[in-house]
Amino acid sequence: MCQFMDDGFLVLEGFLDPDECDALRERMKEIVEKMDVPKHCRIQFSTDHDEQLKTQGSADYFITSGDKIRFFFEKDVFDDKGEFIVPKELSVNKVGHALHAHDASYKSVTHSPSVQNLVKKLGLENPVVLQSMYIFKVELTPHQDATFLYTEPLGRVMGVWIALEDVTQQNGCLWFIPGSHKNGITRRFVRTPQGSDSLTDFVGQEQKYDSELFIPTPVRKGGVVLIHGEVVHQSAQNTSNVSRHAYAFHIMESKNTRWSPDNWLQPTPEQPFPSLYT
Repeated sequence: MCQFMDDGFLVLEGFLDPDECDALRERMKEIVEKMDVPKHCRIQFSTDHDEQLKTQGSADYFITSGDKIRFFFEKDVFDDKGEFIVPKELSVNKVGHALHAHDASYKSVTHSPSVQNLVKKLGLENPVVLQSMYIFKVELTPHQDATFLYTEPLGRVMGVWIALEDVTQQNGCLWFIPGSHKNGITRRFVRTPQGSDSLTDFVGQEQKYDSELFIPTPVRKGGVVLIHGEVVHQSAQNTSNVSRHAYAFHIMESKNTRWSPDNWLQPTPEQPFPSLYT
């Protein structure tokens, strides 16, 4: 685990077996087939600064998704009346943000002995699960997860990204800047005061990064990528004809940690952040 602390990320192959991966993909197929999304909630997902504020930033559907299973879509999948113009299974960009709480299959993986043993090796004492996502084909601009999941002190959040199919440079693997988790953050995604035009906003600006600093992290089906909350990472567009499905969730060491009340994601009395060890 020293490499994780040095680089800010770590690839571990063979974390899930192929049958477990297939079961998660099949379960998501069932969820998407049954999804019923009101037309006014059919918003696209983006990590681009301006597009994010235009869509998620002004959408109650997004900001209240922390304790629900909701659907976020690709561009140009609806007509001007909000009707699908592509098959449902090809329209979804990601599903979030509480699969770990509301679906038995994803909850089982999130709280599995393998995950618990992994975080114990990293020294986490009271980890809680913040959010979870099924990712179909997200193109990620360079960012740090702590921008969206801010804690005091920093360094208390970790992403667990599980490849449900082989992930290559051609179909959109993650790219990281090794050691970039040691430099802090320069941008935050926050809730705005009540009465604002938008429900969220960015404070500060993302740094400009030299593309030569990024290194790719291909991973085979069933492998996991551990992601430090402050490490800079991105993923390119899937230029192949092969899909790249993944299940990801974020955990936080809750001991001596303050979760920012400005974060877009907030626990509720009905659904607090659950302990990973339950």
